[in-house]
Amino acid sequence: MRELDELLLRYLEECYSGDSDADKAAFRALLALSDPELNGYLLQRQTPDAESIARAVDRVLRRNPT
Repeated sequence: MRELDELLLRYLEECYSGDSDADKAAFRALLALSDPELNGYLLQRQTPDAESIARAVDRVLRRNPT
């Protein structure tokens, strides 16, 4: 979905460089997920089991209010 791409890109451009190494790793792990899984998390239809992924989703969504 184009909207989710823009959401992730905005986070990458505005926040990623200031993130801690752990947060950068979590964001990269988030991007490595399958599209259906990533969409489910970002559209808040699913909750990640992994705490680091959940934190990355939260950071992306808080930075980009819907």
